[in-house]
Amino acid sequence: MLAALDADDARALKKQLEIGSLEQALSRIRRIAALLSAGQSVDDLSSAQATSLDARVCAEIVKALEIKATTDLTSVEYMAAWAGASQYRLPVEIFTVNYDLLFETALERRRVPYFDGFVGTLRARFHTELVEGSSGRDEEAVPAFFVRLWKLHGSVNWLWETQHIVRLGQPVSGSLAAAIYPSDAKYDESRRIPFVVLQDRLRRALQEPETLVIISGYSFGDDHLNETIFEAAARRPRSEFLAFCHSKIPDVLANRASDTPNLQAATGTEAILGGVRAKWKAPATPQPGVWENDEFLLRDFRKLAEYLARNAAIDPKNLVTGPAVLPIASPKVP
Repeated sequence: MLAALDADDARALKKQLEIGSLEQALSRIRRIAALLSAGQSVDDLSSAQATSLDARVCAEIVKALEIKATTDLTSVEYMAAWAGASQYRLPVEIFTVNYDLLFETALERRRVPYFDGFVGTLRARFHTELVEGSSGRDEEAVPAFFVRLWKLHGSVNWLWETQHIVRLGQPVSGSLAAAIYPSDAKYDESRRIPFVVLQDRLRRALQEPETLVIISGYSFGDDHLNETIFEAAARRPRSEFLAFCHSKIPDVLANRASDTPNLQAATGTEAILGGVRAKWKAPATPQPGVWENDEFLLRDFRKLAEYLARNAAIDPKNLVTGPAVLPIASPKVP
């Protein structure tokens, strides 16, 4: 972001980044824009300057997350294929804090029907009653075979409007502000509805008895989400929470996993299973795609997605990027 902005904007953003992550910096910029009166400034930013900086940073992020013809969608297509082939009592629910359109693109390329809380095509409106509906109830209007895709921190194709947020058919462009990132603005009257409702959907989904929760690519850097996950693991001891960590197990996760047997964490070289932390001991006959060079491969989202596709009787070798329907493998595929 710093490289993409002009010198003045980059200098202003860099100062805000001293407090923490990009999301924290943007939250502070939005507070400056909302709280200052004419003639006031904080960190050399007036309200108007902060608003302008926010819009330019968001525009650059939307541009950086653009899906190009060269983008490798293999791993998310594996995940989409698994989600589409899975048949469980309750629908598959995918929760993500990412803003990109990778999952939407992969689900559509695999022709997997999904629901994201919005109804419509050009300027889709959020429907709280459909998000809050529970499978098996008469008022449930979304079929169970629809995959649920919940964007907890917004999306590059969500647009702020005066009274609400709408989802567009493409990323927000120009000077328009995409509804992304956690900030105070998310809790302004009607604008807060998608985020509050989706957070509650996550809480209720995790409270379903005997649920399997797979966590991949999440760094446990959001305290609110962490507590939602940890509380559910503690309250539902017969559910299983599996966190795959790409590099190392975050301390906040390690501390809770040590006290919560059904909250398990795994990296390439070690794991916390049943509250016990230890190094992996590779099996005598390592399974391809799971073990390699004495490392557990499912820590990597790409390997995890491929593994799930195989276990849904889908042969990843037949997964060809494009509009074709994914073929089903023979029963001999492991």
